[in-house]
Amino acid sequence: MTSILTNSAANAALQTLSSINKGLEDTQDRVSSGYKVSKASDNVAYWSISTTMNSDQKALNAATDALGVGAAKVDTAYAAMESAIDVVNEIKSKLVTATETSTDKEQIQLEIDKLQEQLSSIAQGASFSGENWMVTGDQTDGTVVDGFVRSDDGTVKVTSATYSISTFALFDDVTGSVGTDGILGEVMDIDLSTIADETEIAAMLTTVEDALATMTIGGAALGALTTRIDLQTDYSNQLSDAIDEGISRLVDADMEEESAKLSALQTQQQLAVQSLSIANSSSENILTLFQ
Repeated sequence: MTSILTNSAANAALQTLSSINKGLEDTQDRVSSGYKVSKASDNVAYWSISTTMNSDQKALNAATDALGVGAAKVDTAYAAMESAIDVVNEIKSKLVTATETSTDKEQIQLEIDKLQEQLSSIAQGASFSGENWMVTGDQTDGTVVDGFVRSDDGTVKVTSATYSISTFALFDDVTGSVGTDGILGEVMDIDLSTIADETEIAAMLTTVEDALATMTIGGAALGALTTRIDLQTDYSNQLSDAIDEGISRLVDADMEEESAKLSALQTQQQLAVQSLSIANSSSENILTLFQ
């Protein structure tokens, strides 16, 4: 039956065209944005996962940046420790020279005085971003941020590595050219002008050896911390790349696939328009019945 009130064929063609236009609009959005999931309504599960991963990615990048600051602090402390070891070795050499009875111990002490001043200068200069790991001051540990972790239960935390400043600081305090206590406190007290015999020089050599031993351990701790930072930096970069790829698999559009869909939908749209035109023109044939 043909009706002038209801055109079933036109209604069906219109519904088909509307469906094709909606698909074409969605495909064009994916092609223009590059995302197949750009909002929660596209895919709730994938959108939720990608949003969390993007947040974690930013936190991980911030932790990686903090690693750079930490590496600079460690490098500064290591340079100071290495230089201090060289200077203490020089003091050791002067003490060995002083064991010879014919040497002018006052002249040797003048050299040691300058070396002691250099030790204080090294400790004072070992500061980066307001932190000095060579002088205890009010701090007991140096901290380096080395990562960001999300646990299985969803909780997050920032991980860090520490360096014991209270154990390996060259001095507890440095004022001018004078350093007190710390690893080198007793080394700063060495004074050949007051010695009476070689036994006292031997005691001073023991003091220097003890300081060198502790400084060597401190330098090794800094070296190990540097290795950890380097490894963590490499890992963080690899992890960041892996997260990027994971997010991409969830939300990025396959451009080859979308291009094929776009071409197909454009063709379907043209056919649907023609079909609707034919369906609309069919009712005009009724006029011939009244001629």
